[in-house]
Amino acid sequence: MDNQGDVREFLATRRARITPEQAGLPTFGGTRRVAGLRRAEVALLAGVSPDYYTRLERGNLSGVSDSVLDAIARALQLDEAERSHLYDLARAANTSPRTRQRRPARQQIRPGVQSLLDAMTDAPAFVRNGRLDILAINPLGRALYAPAFATGASTVNLARFCFLDPAAETFYPDWDNAADTTVNLLRTEAGRDPYNKALSDLVGELATRSDDFRTRWAAHNVRLHHTGVKHFQHPIVGRLDLAFEAMPLPADPGLTLTAYSAQTGTAAHDTLRLLASWAATTPSNAPADQ
Repeated sequence: MDNQGDVREFLATRRARITPEQAGLPTFGGTRRVAGLRRAEVALLAGVSPDYYTRLERGNLSGVSDSVLDAIARALQLDEAERSHLYDLARAANTSPRTRQRRPARQQIRPGVQSLLDAMTDAPAFVRNGRLDILAINPLGRALYAPAFATGASTVNLARFCFLDPAAETFYPDWDNAADTTVNLLRTEAGRDPYNKALSDLVGELATRSDDFRTRWAAHNVRLHHTGVKHFQHPIVGRLDLAFEAMPLPADPGLTLTAYSAQTGTAAHDTLRLLASWAATTPSNAPADQ
């Protein structure tokens, strides 16, 4: 990952989306040569000099203080995920090569975590890392994600599935939203862990093989993905609209446990029970279209 390039593009794309009217600045008519705010206008809103803000937007966050980062975040109207990402980029810019730490390429799942997954018999659940590798999953989760496991790969990567497997366009009824979320999560992780070679290799592979990924990656959007509703079109049981909770594992930095549920009495709950019945009578390595 190129920290300076990421800083430059992130700040420039955030600046481009805000109009003077949205920022509460006066406008004097005429044609503006830039989309959104000018650098000098961001500097004014943040209370820093235009030269200093220009230095920041050129990718140099070395030595920048938290108070300045906060001021820039307010000026650019960053949301929680974007603010965190800006801080991650600044942290990376101020980390010397000697102190950079890379997470292990293969993160291990503790037996206690696997036992927890296996005990969740009524909820599809899995543990993933920041590059969206599924590292552990319970039987109902494997049944839900059967199309992703159909290739027989030793490790299922949800980003690779989303952009490189044609089955994903059917599995995710709102594929565009799923694709946006996937890229935004990878971009967020790249800010947190910019020296992760496995992540860089995955981004390079996807950017080379998928125009859809490359376009989204260039947007520099980020997202926190803790709770919400996810939509699936399962090849066996049909439509599933499931609530999810994504919970970081404090004892396992970089790992997230995601669990799905459906409210009792809803169509999704009935369909989830049907999925559980199918999973109980089908070998885990059987194709999802049988």
